[in-house]
Order: sequence, then C-alpha cells, then structure tokens
Amino acid sequence: MTILSTFDAHNPDTALTVTDDPAEIGKLLENKGIRFERWLTQDLPAGAAPEQILEAYSAEIAKLKSESGFQTADVVSLNPDNLQKKAFRQKFLDEHTHSEDEVRFFVRGQGIFYLHLGSQVFAVQCQKNDLISVPKGTKHWFDMGPEPEFTCIRLFTNPEGWVADFTGEDIAGRLPRFEALEGAAL
Repeated sequence: MTILSTFDAHNPDTALTVTDDPAEIGKLLENKGIRFERWLTQDLPAGAAPEQILEAYSAEIAKLKSESGFQTADVVSLNPDNLQKKAFRQKFLDEHTHSEDEVRFFVRGQGIFYLHLGSQVFAVQCQKNDLISVPKGTKHWFDMGPEPEFTCIRLFTNPEGWVADFTGEDIAGRLPRFEALEGAAL
C-alpha cells in the first residue's frame, strides 16, 4: 500500500500527516509540484529481463519521452540476496538534487522517496503501480530498506543516467528510515 507521511523538517520526531488514500496522496504531492500516478502493471514472469520489462511498458515509456523530452529508459532491480545491497542503499540515502527530473515507475516491490520541500519532508512509500516524478532541483533522497526488493523503470534526459549533486545537509539522518516507516500505522 502506498503511504505518504509528512514531517516538519526541523522537528521530525512525529509525522504531521499520514495517509494511504491515493487520491489524497496525489493531490498533496501535486500541490508541491510532484507528479504521482497509479499505473496498471503487466503480468511478467518473476525475474523478467530488463529488455522484457521495457518492451512490456514501451507505450508508457514512449508517452513519457514525448511529454518530457526523456532520452533513455532503463530498469533497476534489487533483491535481498544482492551482495552489494548495503552499498546501494547508502548511495541514495543522503540528500541530493538532480539537473533533470527523476522519474520512477515501480513495476515490483517498494521504496521510500523523501522530498525536502521547504520546511517539510514528504516521505512517499512507493509500491508496485506507482509512478513518481521528482522535479529537477528538488532536494530528496531514497531509502530502499535493508532488504531491498524492487524493480523500477527509470527515465533520463541525460544519457549518462543517474547523476546526483549532494547537498551536504544531514537532514536524511534525522528522519525515520525505511524500517520505521514501512507500512506505517494509519
């Protein structure tokens, strides 16, 4: 289930808002300039190759490319048995920005995008069927949890792919991590 929790960036001990209503999540994020949609997923075999996934979603990818000028799409997938899972998690845990929109469509599994928007942080626990687009220049980070299990389609305008500009701020370390928010009680 997709869950949005909001926090005061200066006092992040308690969530200000927690909702699992997709319409409310979409509205709250849209008000902050964040694109959030629920898409239907395809029935793909377990362990489908990236090429199969990209082919299954070729129409959706083409639409996003034409709307926003994306040049490339790829698939990122992590499982709990990945020997590099700790390093991969750490790579995305610090607050950063990008010079392009960061678009992810969750084909399988889950992860939490933390969006630092002014004096608030929006923690969006994305699940299978969720599309999120974080606008360029938005301070954010991503937590896949200690036992990552997800597959996402990523779209880029920069052919180099994922390039981050880290802010050097410690805010990501002051907010509840994936383990505390996963399936947060409503």
